Amino acid sequence: MRDPYDVLGVPRSAGEADVKKAFRRLAKVLHPDRNPDDPQARDRFAELNNAYEILGDAAKRKQFDAGEIDAEGKPRFAGFEGFRQGAGAGAGGARPGFEGFDFGFGSAAGRGGRTGSAGIDPGELFGDFFGGGANRPRGGRAATGEDVRIEATIALADAAAGTLIRVALPEGREIEARIPAGIIDGKVVRLKGQARSPMPGTPAGDILITVRVRPDRRFTLDGKDLRLRLPVRLDEAVLGAKVRVPTLDGAVEVSVPPNTSTGRTLRLRGKGFPAADGAGDLFVTMDIVLPSEPDDGLEALMRGWSDRPDYDPRKDL
Repeated sequence: MRDPYDVLGVPRSAGEADVKKAFRRLAKVLHPDRNPDDPQARDRFAELNNAYEILGDAAKRKQFDAGEIDAEGKPRFAGFEGFRQGAGAGAGGARPGFEGFDFGFGSAAGRGGRTGSAGIDPGELFGDFFGGGANRPRGGRAATGEDVRIEATIALADAAAGTLIRVALPEGREIEARIPAGIIDGKVVRLKGQARSPMPGTPAGDILITVRVRPDRRFTLDGKDLRLRLPVRLDEAVLGAKVRVPTLDGAVEVSVPPNTSTGRTLRLRGKGFPAADGAGDLFVTMDIVLPSEPDDGLEALMRGWSDRPDYDPRKDL
């Protein structure tokens, strides 16, 4: 068993507060729940507890420093002064050579009813470890374990309709979470009591999922309204046409009025993003798109039409 000062990483001159601070810091790092894949985690944590059992108790620390007990808290038998084989019990029923020892193997009676390492209430210690003092009621016991905070990214359509996602927790476990319809970027979904309990008898904390909504290549979210730029052909813009327009819940047919210019916007009521006070609208803005390859017929038509003197779109500039 290693020297408890080495286990806690403190000098022999360390004060009580420094010893306690070192134990809390190492407990957060070495606790088995934080190291589920390390088979040695429980042994290291037990060694840490044992070291604090000695150095966190003023009487035991004094005995250890005096060489009366070893690193495991067991009495040292060096000297055997006054010891005779077969000798009877000394005064008060104790054998000679054992006077003044506090064996303190964890019984409540041996420590005046205190519990935990060196008289520390585990609720006090692990209340800070798994959830912080703000969650701890009077008496020092932790009300809940530590909350786990993670992020999940979903598509805009899933944010509108709601979805079931599967997310991985830092410990490696996976869970399913229901994302409600109409959730917006940055909102948090709370799964009560679904984090791991830090220790037996302690309620588990919550899992807090911050939802991120992935930008959509088609739609731009504007409050609860959606905006879409719709490519249309020149003939559709000039003559008018019925075209299919995507929405979050499927495509719909929309009439493009004749003589539609780029920038003209149509409004589709109720086809926006869902909200508590009703869904927003979808605003569809037309973009006239010409063929990417040269078209002889279109060029001939435009040459015959370009000589019109009565049409100048820039006359007001």
